[in-house]
Amino acid sequence: MKKIDSVEDYLAAVPAPALTTLKKIRATIRSVVPTEATEGISYGMPAFKYNGYLIGYAAFANHCSLFPGAGAIVQFQDELKGYETAKGTIRFPMHKPPPVALLKKIVKARVADNEKKKAAKTR
Repeated sequence: MKKIDSVEDYLAAVPAPALTTLKKIRATIRSVVPTEATEGISYGMPAFKYNGYLIGYAAFANHCSLFPGAGAIVQFQDELKGYETAKGTIRFPMHKPPPVALLKKIVKARVADNEKKKAAKTR
């Protein structure tokens, strides 16, 4: 298997319909992260970092997943009913990602969490 060095390489290897879904997820995340956030490959999948790991996403054979961390799963557990979740992971059908509004809330909460952690370290 070819080594994935960039988000573009990763997405180029993803077939439809997962590709369309991941592009929408990427655009949604980009729309709410601070401009200082970086994007790259982490653990073999696309991920955003801002004051540490923020959120990742990936396509698998039969589903797609978001990786916002365990705290986000707990924080949004009521809104995530109907999605398969595990510690730090949200799984969903390739053609039915979580609503954009929910994804934005999750990303904004992760940004706030990372900013709090950074502020606590500088005290």
